Amino acid sequence: MRRRLVISYLLLMVLVLVALGTPLAATLATRETDRVRADRLADATRFASLAGPVLRDGTTGPLHSELHSYDELYGIGAAVVDRDRQEVMASVSWQWAGGAQAALEIALSGQQASAPDSVWPWVEGPIVVAVPINDGGEVLGAVVIATPTEGVRRTVATWWLLLAGLGLLAMLACVLTAFGLAGWVLRPVTELDAVTHEIAEGDRGARVQHRLGPPELRRLAASFNHMADVVSDVMDRQRAFVAHASHQLRNPLTALRLRVEELGPSVTDEPGRAEHRLALEETDRLALLLDALLTLARAERRENQRVTVDATAAAASRVAAWEPLARHRSVTLRLAADPGPVYARTVPTAIDQALDALIDNAVKFSGAGGAVTVTVAARDGGTELEVRDTGPGMTRSQLGRATERFWRAPEVQNVDGAGLGLTITAVLVDASDGRLTMQPNSPRGLVATLWFPAPAGAADQPALVEPVPPAPAVA
Repeated sequence: MRRRLVISYLLLMVLVLVALGTPLAATLATRETDRVRADRLADATRFASLAGPVLRDGTTGPLHSELHSYDELYGIGAAVVDRDRQEVMASVSWQWAGGAQAALEIALSGQQASAPDSVWPWVEGPIVVAVPINDGGEVLGAVVIATPTEGVRRTVATWWLLLAGLGLLAMLACVLTAFGLAGWVLRPVTELDAVTHEIAEGDRGARVQHRLGPPELRRLAASFNHMADVVSDVMDRQRAFVAHASHQLRNPLTALRLRVEELGPSVTDEPGRAEHRLALEETDRLALLLDALLTLARAERRENQRVTVDATAAAASRVAAWEPLARHRSVTLRLAADPGPVYARTVPTAIDQALDALIDNAVKFSGAGGAVTVTVAARDGGTELEVRDTGPGMTRSQLGRATERFWRAPEVQNVDGAGLGLTITAVLVDASDGRLTMQPNSPRGLVATLWFPAPAGAADQPALVEPVPPAPAVA
């Protein structure tokens, strides 16, 4: 946009310079031509006064010497012609040039003549003037002078070059001024664009300076800041409500479960015991959902703090933590990674929580005899963690909805889970500037891949990775 503004200013300046410079250049050429023409007409008039006796009496007089001196001094040819158009006397350099005959005819009619009206740098013809020789109202002949135009053309070209130089300086000043003006006008827009990207990347505290640029853009920046404040406040209130509601519901839910559990001994018939068992399972499912909502609210509230984590150690910790559950369900869980550390730059506990959700899903859906493999490797300028299982997997359409809140595939509606595990994983990965991709495994199952950026340099200090207990199932 700045380039387009500068080009528009420059185009306007060029139009102004052309509109002003063209008439001025023509005026300068005409003025210089008029100056030379006036001098030649004065010289021709003087020669005409000397030529009167020559044509009337046939005497030479001083005219011959005057013409030769004039030619030697100025290099300008002149000739005296009688009324019969016969050349009576001429200087050494005199030649009949274009336009001389036409000027002679006008002079013999009793009028002064000159040509051309203006001398242009690319036209090489001379300036021709002709003055009639009168004697008592009778035209006896004419004096014709042909002036070379090299000097005039050089003077005109010099003036034009000076005008062009001034025009270039004016255009340069216009460009510099236009860049400054465009920068002043567009600085709020540029900053608005940068702040918009910062907010989109998770920095909800970024704001635009509202005291830059013209008043209209200042009001726009102030309105944007107000909008950002309102949106941020609404998001904070929403997350706080979810967190507070989930936390406040935990105590009455725990009390309700205790009361339902205490009713167990008083239920003696088989249908009643089945209903009692279902009621306990529903309270457990509700407690699991509240825990998942709390985890999601904490994950979304994380700002742009980053830590350097040894992904290999984190993956080993999570595999060790989930190994007992996998063994209990007859699922083989193993880690495939090089012994050395592989560092990643993430928000705190992002790798741990993401692996907890992915391993929990993989172990849960692989079934007895299944296998889950966790792989860690440095790849594409960052760190990649892959969780590969042999479960039923998901279709392409299901993979597109897998990270939606509370979404669960129709065939697993009765399996324990809240539908928030992958949502939490996606939030943590996005906050870490990473990527989460999922695709079908071959011949069956699912491959979930986490990618996190590597540390920027050696100055980053690795964060300590401590074992984290298995998170509740939130898939």
